[in-house]
Amino acid sequence: MQVEGYSLEAQRERLNKFADFQDIEVVREYCDAGKSGKNITGRPEFSQMLNDVAEDRDGVNFILVFKLSRFGRNAADVLNSLQYIQDFGVNLICVEDGIDSSKDSGKLTITVLSAVAEIERENILV
Repeated sequence: MQVEGYSLEAQRERLNKFADFQDIEVVREYCDAGKSGKNITGRPEFSQMLNDVAEDRDGVNFILVFKLSRFGRNAADVLNSLQYIQDFGVNLICVEDGIDSSKDSGKLTITVLSAVAEIERENILV
């Protein structure tokens, strides 16, 4: 079980429903099952996703995640990764959090919530 009782399959279903509703084509999925979001090191699928963005592998415009905490729980990694994908014209949509980094308020919200996610991760470890 992941994210407040949502299994990986439930997260996938929610993302696919959102994509269908928004008329977004899902071209690839990345899942680092069982890996911590404390940093991007040790997350091969996340690293592959960043490489695919840089190589314009599928010509994507957005990366969809269930919640921001699925993208990362380290504020510096989240913000650096977000800047990296945006440098290639790709934005992040956090479906359950209602965040779209292509919107004016999206990056600010991501900045605040990434710090909160990092604090939550630290509290979980205690």
